Amino acid sequence: MGTGPNNIKPANLSDTTPVLEIRNLHKAYGDLEVIKGVDIKAHRGDVVSLIGSSGSGKSTILRCANLLEDSQQGDILFKGEPVTWKGEGHGRHPADAKQVLRIRTNLSMVFQQFNLWSHMTILQNVMEAPLTVLGRDRAEVEASAHAYLNKVGISDKHDVYPAQLSGGQQQRAAIARALCMEPEALLFDEPTSALDPELEQEVVRVIKSLAEEGRTMLIVTHDMKLAHDVSDHVVFLHQGLIEEEGDPKSLFGSPKSERLQGFLSATADH
Repeated sequence: MGTGPNNIKPANLSDTTPVLEIRNLHKAYGDLEVIKGVDIKAHRGDVVSLIGSSGSGKSTILRCANLLEDSQQGDILFKGEPVTWKGEGHGRHPADAKQVLRIRTNLSMVFQQFNLWSHMTILQNVMEAPLTVLGRDRAEVEASAHAYLNKVGISDKHDVYPAQLSGGQQQRAAIARALCMEPEALLFDEPTSALDPELEQEVVRVIKSLAEEGRTMLIVTHDMKLAHDVSDHVVFLHQGLIEEEGDPKSLFGSPKSERLQGFLSATADH
């Protein structure tokens, strides 16, 4: 639907309400608190990158947002709808399994280690969740799967198995699988860190093209160039707290905190 003068897009919730909002998130493993009160928003079309040293809590935030991990305190809202909880502290769990499934299927996750099913062809991997979780029509799903494999540049690999692909091709298959769920947002957990530099660039190109399409994305990454190039907003985490955040130009160009300055100079040396 266009947004020209004769086709004004009506104001609605989705224009002002974040697709994903995290408020005062706390997460601990036993006595070790790894997230200590974090607020993050991603509006429709936003690309938000989370950067920081290993152990700063980046991936944990993503897993809590997708309800793969239970958090002990704070709110997670999907399109303005808060996750409902039962219990408190370490006993806190989502109260509504149907809500969890609905949110998780709308926040497709792309993992560092691809997580493809080894016994299925690439096409079967991409089709599996829309068929079994969403119950969509097989012919429609197959057409979508081929289209997304074409989008990520591996349409010729649809009938091979993951072990026959390079790491970069496997990660692109994982991105096609996430896209085939037609999610509201994509969550990337270090999508390039398991790859050799030349294979990394194949995946970076795909992520950049998705950003240009206006896809809503949350990206945990060690790749500062990727974060700089694709993000609308960058969040620098240190020991479970947001140390600094802002648009990429100001965050990378004139970092205010000493910790961020040190982090950026250390990553620039690699």
